[in-house]
Amino acid sequence: MLNTDITPHELAAQAASVIAERTGVLRHDIALTLGSGWGGAAELIGDIVADIDAADIPGFHAAAVAGHGGKITSIKLASGHHALVLGARTHYYEGKGVRAVAHGVRTAAAAGARVCILTNGCGSTVAEWGPGTAVLIKDHLNLTGTSPIEGANFVDLTDAYSSRLRTIAHEVDGSLPEGVYTQFPGPHYETPAEVKMARVLGGDLVGMSTALETIAAAEAGLEVLGISLVTNHAAGFAPTKLNHKEVLEAGAAAGPRISRLLADIIERISTTVL
Repeated sequence: MLNTDITPHELAAQAASVIAERTGVLRHDIALTLGSGWGGAAELIGDIVADIDAADIPGFHAAAVAGHGGKITSIKLASGHHALVLGARTHYYEGKGVRAVAHGVRTAAAAGARVCILTNGCGSTVAEWGPGTAVLIKDHLNLTGTSPIEGANFVDLTDAYSSRLRTIAHEVDGSLPEGVYTQFPGPHYETPAEVKMARVLGGDLVGMSTALETIAAAEAGLEVLGISLVTNHAAGFAPTKLNHKEVLEAGAAAGPRISRLLADIIERISTTVL
């Protein structure tokens, strides 16, 4: 559980200390948050050093959403670097507060990470981007009405989604499109009018995660690569009503392909950036 008597950064430091003790790894170089459809990548990137129940680490909770894991996993990459897979993402709609949402990336920074890869399953407002399309996030619209940053700390988000890391991803797959991700608070799916509003504002993708985590990552000095998997066309752009079962099915169908893609991107980052 989160302890409100200490600062978010102190809690992240405590969590990082427990992770180092439980894994025997003093520094994790890259952090991965694997959203719907992306979980298979963890098996492809290297050898598992340790698997920890998230609830055993300060500030983390067991996963509350189907399709998300509940483990924090340390993986040794072929390059010799270590990845920290955050399999217990907390979504804003769970009601645990924005500190809990940001805790994973803050812990990653405290554990030594310099690069943070955030993935998600999302809806699309672009006709050509149907289910199974992987899209690099180049920017976001934060429509949650909140921020993980506290106090007069004015963080620049101009390059929140690293252009350098997107270039590396394009070197792995030059066909990857880039788009603007819109985070709504959830947990209900957006109305057709809300999705059309996001589209008018420049949003290509809509979902319920990632933007708040990216803001916290920018504050912590992490370089972020965001990748979305389109699991459905969003409300008003979809021919049928939306349901979570179909989102999971679309993610499962695309899983092997996008997991291989992500593993190849991680390999390139680990040998050129870390």
